[in-house]
Amino acid sequence: MSGRCEHDGEGERGPGGGDGARDGRLAEYALRLEALALEFGLDFDPVQVDMVPNSFMLEIAVYGLPVRMRHWSFGVRYIHQLVRQHMGHSRIFEVMFPGDPCRAFMLEHNSLAENTLVTAHVLGHADFAKNNALFRRFMGMAGSHILEQSAARAQRLETALAEHGQERVEAVLDAALALEAHIDIDQPLHRPLYPEYAGQGGEPAADGFRDRYARLPGETDPPATDTRRQRAPLPPHPEHDLLWFVAHYGPELDAWERDIFLAVREEAYYFHPIHACQIMNEGWASYWHARLLREAGFMPHELYLAAIKSHSDVVRPYAGGQQLALSLNPYHLGFVMWEYIVERDGLETARRIMCEEDDFGFIRNYLDQELADKLDLFVHETRKDGETRIASRDIHAIREAILAPKYNYGAPSVAVTALKLDGSLELRHDYQHDGRGLDLQQAERVMEYVERIWRRPVALNTVDFCGVVRTLPARKICF
Repeated sequence: MSGRCEHDGEGERGPGGGDGARDGRLAEYALRLEALALEFGLDFDPVQVDMVPNSFMLEIAVYGLPVRMRHWSFGVRYIHQLVRQHMGHSRIFEVMFPGDPCRAFMLEHNSLAENTLVTAHVLGHADFAKNNALFRRFMGMAGSHILEQSAARAQRLETALAEHGQERVEAVLDAALALEAHIDIDQPLHRPLYPEYAGQGGEPAADGFRDRYARLPGETDPPATDTRRQRAPLPPHPEHDLLWFVAHYGPELDAWERDIFLAVREEAYYFHPIHACQIMNEGWASYWHARLLREAGFMPHELYLAAIKSHSDVVRPYAGGQQLALSLNPYHLGFVMWEYIVERDGLETARRIMCEEDDFGFIRNYLDQELADKLDLFVHETRKDGETRIASRDIHAIREAILAPKYNYGAPSVAVTALKLDGSLELRHDYQHDGRGLDLQQAERVMEYVERIWRRPVALNTVDFCGVVRTLPARKICF
């Protein structure tokens, strides 16, 4: 979700102590920060803020939404996040959901300084969500009232659980969430079904010369065309939107099962720009919370210093001093890149980039060798014996290493290639596009989920890690 502000370690509580959520000064600072943001040219939809306890914030972080269809996988994520927090490796400051209005959730036990910083951070997110082209496109399709829509879906799921039982409903959710990343972002959310019949060859346009030529003596009449309609193949082309295909062409799915697949698909459309713009979005929000706090002359000096301390915790690299970090902090990279762009090209250019790009264009066009060297970025590789070494400092390799996890939601590229007359399904992994083989063990588990709800044989063609062509065999699994 947009605006998940998290950093390693617990940090320190700022002055003003106690509970920033119940401090009347936070409301005053929020209004003045909003006015200051408007003076700087930020343009955002209204922001509604809710103060919540840590347990609820943790649920929002792992579910991705305040209310969502419940599933065992979210419980696994919850435990993982809880362990990280208890070990001091993670702390969530806030969660923000784009929309009109935007909805922000802050921790009620944060200090006044921390929640003041979060308020400014959320304004940066809100500006980004309203003006970035990718966000506008997908918010226009998935709707700007995702929280209400998600709550309604969760209620429909509870009805299905009561009517059909947990085992059956959970099997459908297993399959839908296993395919959550497999949407086609080049297709609209609401798209028509395939044409039922193959298109007939078009007749040539009316032409006076052709008509006179056809009437010349000795010319024979053209052969009659076959006017019988032929059914179009399914799919007429490789279909990468697996959720959409299963929902509409699953041979034995009930209406409530199709509804679950379409609900997961709609949520995946909502989350796509958040995933595809994470570095830009978090960097933009971090740039603006730092700048707004710096220009907020109405803040007491002690409060400002405490807020900037929290800022440093958020945007710092994962390693300090002479250490090398093997992972990238998107807050740090995005923040430094926006500062670099504003200093070099001006704020107007930075806003244009913010409106037009996603992380792919942002990294490829604006992360140059000079900045990569300044940030000490590199590509690393781990050998079979466990040794990790620097593989490259070339800017092209660095860019692609940063972007690799973002392709196709980080999932392999898989498409439906054939729906046969007996209802069996053929899938193909585009390993040449991915440049890698599948994790066959994980793929077989996903296939098992899909077969249980498809209720016909399903086969997947792929390659293994050694580049050997493999077919995960079709087998019928009775539900």
